[in-house]
Amino acid sequence: MAKSARTKSTPSYRCAECGWSTVKWVGRCGECQAWGTVEEMGAVSAKTTVASTIASPAQPIGDIDASAASYRPSGVDELDRVLGGGFVPGAVILLAGEPGVGKSTLLLDVAARAARGNRKVLYITGEESAAQVKVRAERIDAIAETLFLTAETDLGIALGQIEKIDPELLVVDSVQTLASGEVDGTAGGISQVREVAASIINAAKRRNMTTVLVGHVTKEGSIAGPRLLEHLVDVVCQFDGERHSRLRLLRALKNRYGPTDEVGCFDLTETGIHGLADPSGLFVTRTKDPVPGTCITVTLEGRRPLVAEVQTLLSRSVSAIPRRATSGLDAARTQMIIAVLQSRAKMELSGLDSYVATVGGVKLSEPATDLATALALASSMHNHPLPPQFVAFGEVGLAGEVRPVPEIGRRITEAERLGFRYAMVPDSPQPTKNFPDSIRVFTVSSVHEALNIAFEQRVKN
Repeated sequence: MAKSARTKSTPSYRCAECGWSTVKWVGRCGECQAWGTVEEMGAVSAKTTVASTIASPAQPIGDIDASAASYRPSGVDELDRVLGGGFVPGAVILLAGEPGVGKSTLLLDVAARAARGNRKVLYITGEESAAQVKVRAERIDAIAETLFLTAETDLGIALGQIEKIDPELLVVDSVQTLASGEVDGTAGGISQVREVAASIINAAKRRNMTTVLVGHVTKEGSIAGPRLLEHLVDVVCQFDGERHSRLRLLRALKNRYGPTDEVGCFDLTETGIHGLADPSGLFVTRTKDPVPGTCITVTLEGRRPLVAEVQTLLSRSVSAIPRRATSGLDAARTQMIIAVLQSRAKMELSGLDSYVATVGGVKLSEPATDLATALALASSMHNHPLPPQFVAFGEVGLAGEVRPVPEIGRRITEAERLGFRYAMVPDSPQPTKNFPDSIRVFTVSSVHEALNIAFEQRVKN
């Protein structure tokens, strides 16, 4: 005869950020180190549970069928790239982003594509009415016969809809709008978000149903709600983009089924959101003749090489302190490059206002763009354009040296694919014989050497 469980009642305190619990109150969480987030959760029962009857015995790992966890394409190539191949049945994905960035538009398009592939899809919206979502669906051509839509904010009714329709794909927009009547607090609160997420994740795992949860972000850009939410889900994706730009970038911050170093590019238009297999055209200005003050570079977003353009403009300053304006680049690194050009290349920039920007709203934070910025500034200073079909990348140090950067071969291959004929890269152990024959590669070790090659006509058209 089995022994009965021993039970005792003890107070419990839990961190509102990460879910860490303790038997006594502390001012600082022992897990995430956040201050003032530990709250009393009331009395809980600590039990010693006896063994139960096994309904599904353990199997040898070699006998388990792994086909149930295989990827299924979502119909959007850029989304599949980020996820590692597509949707995994039973996976729970958290998609976060700022308001108006295009999360709902993207997921409505994904839901319609999945429905056209003979799959049942349930779209639960708590942000808008069903009529408002229908208007957007008509605008982006996202009407499908097996795409079901409901506007609901009650968790119990939402779970009932899941039971009735039995979808293969579930979209919840958003997790902060659902609330359970059995839990205290308003919708979007920590306890409500925790209960809603746990209930939906339980339904997803039990039904082997792919689920996408839309999450809000805070003013600091982090995902709103308890950190426990990010730990519970399988995939965490961030959808970013400037409000005044068409470009949208999708990144995976956590992925239990695939890589987290891929980036998906999307173009947000009036007719919907479209994947960009080759987004470099948005970041490069097409002009008939070369213009002074511009230089093309190749940057990496995750493992994806992107061609972008750096533009500079120098003008005589009318104030005692010259203006240093940047857009799309790191301001501190730009000022450092100006100082290096003044000290190492003997360029007199102290009396000039400098304006440095990127094209298309892209943000270049990688140090590999330093060399292109330096060449663009020198081109503007001398009023001499760089050679056409020319790219440059490399990190510039304070000593004026040009340091190697990762994936030089991949960057050159991307430039060659887009039709560039000349590339200036850092001198590195990687042999130039491995580069494509159709592009001429110049290796440099210093800014002074790079300026000589670029402006002393050693690159012939």
